[in-house]
Amino acid sequence: MTTEDLGKTLRRLRRLAGLTQEELSERSNVSVDVIRQLEQRRKHSARLPTLHALANGLGVELTTLLGDPPAVSSKGETDGPKFVAMRRAIMPALWGPEPQPPASDFSMDSLREQIAEGWTRYHAAEFDSVMDALPSLIGDARSVTASADKEQQGEGFAALGKALQLAGHVAVRMGKTDLALISLERAIDAAAQSSNPLLLPMLVNSTAWTYQGQGRLDDALAIALRAADDMKSAGNAETADGLKVWGGLTMSAATSAARSGDYDRAADLMERAEKEAARVSKLPEGGDSRMVSVFSPSSVRIERVRLAVQYGHPEDALALAKGMRLRKDTPPSWRTWLLLDVARAHTDTGDAAGAVKTLESLRKVAPTWMQHHTLAVAIVRDLWSLPNHPPGLRSLAEFLGVVS
Repeated sequence: MTTEDLGKTLRRLRRLAGLTQEELSERSNVSVDVIRQLEQRRKHSARLPTLHALANGLGVELTTLLGDPPAVSSKGETDGPKFVAMRRAIMPALWGPEPQPPASDFSMDSLREQIAEGWTRYHAAEFDSVMDALPSLIGDARSVTASADKEQQGEGFAALGKALQLAGHVAVRMGKTDLALISLERAIDAAAQSSNPLLLPMLVNSTAWTYQGQGRLDDALAIALRAADDMKSAGNAETADGLKVWGGLTMSAATSAARSGDYDRAADLMERAEKEAARVSKLPEGGDSRMVSVFSPSSVRIERVRLAVQYGHPEDALALAKGMRLRKDTPPSWRTWLLLDVARAHTDTGDAAGAVKTLESLRKVAPTWMQHHTLAVAIVRDLWSLPNHPPGLRSLAEFLGVVS
């Protein structure tokens, strides 16, 4: 949860940069009126393109502007023992001992299952338990890469890539984007020696997401588009798993385009993704769905709702979300994003009661994710600033620490 609201953070960062409101407006191309409303706490949130523009104008990462990163505990601990152990696993000591082959009773299937379960826990916002498991998962995968059996060695590099990718995602959630990129770069090295042709494009997608968090939107867009095009050229998008990975890259590119203000390009990319998503169920079944990108008609619709909110078209977002039936395998993280965007859309249309009702639903289905999202806090702060509070708002405000 955030410990400082957006307006206070914006004012503090602007003053540290030695900028007036007018100078920040000129640098970011955000109106002075919006900056004033935020700093005076008459407005507690803004669309993501606006936030990216302000962060760029201030010369900081988006996570710096938004406050505490999503996975930081209420105690504010970002470098506890679990995180330190994970960091050491990502970056072993220089000239440390070489990995040794696994013992005779080692099970590759068991390691894969543990990594897949780690992804399930990640999507459920169980970050502490994921950090607990990651050092041994990364260590076990490294040991398999030392196997004399070339086939098992390739499988080990694939497992190492997925474990390091998971570590990178957790690092992003902790606000440690530089460590995340180190983990992902090492995962990419492992992917080059693995037996999984889909691993590299999945890692590129994770890297693009991390770039987005750093405000490197052009870089994120470029690498996602290149990886998606490479998949098509190599024929790697003709299986269910391959199409999911391609779809994840395409939606990532659309998000980067939208946050850069190129809404036409974003809409075109999402149209392509929506057409292809309908093919996923018609293709031969892939492997473990927990180990590939999330891509389906449901995920495309969720992303379209998000982009409509970002475009400033809350009515369109609500129309897209109305009557949605999500697939059973839609992760809690994606359900959270959908409900937060619907709540944001209700707030933007002046329907405070609808926003509270949606947030109450989110609290029931994914309370942990709700506490880890700065957007949830921003929405509740916006609602709390209204003269009339809908029933249920105080409970939500207390749950998120907006009021005591």
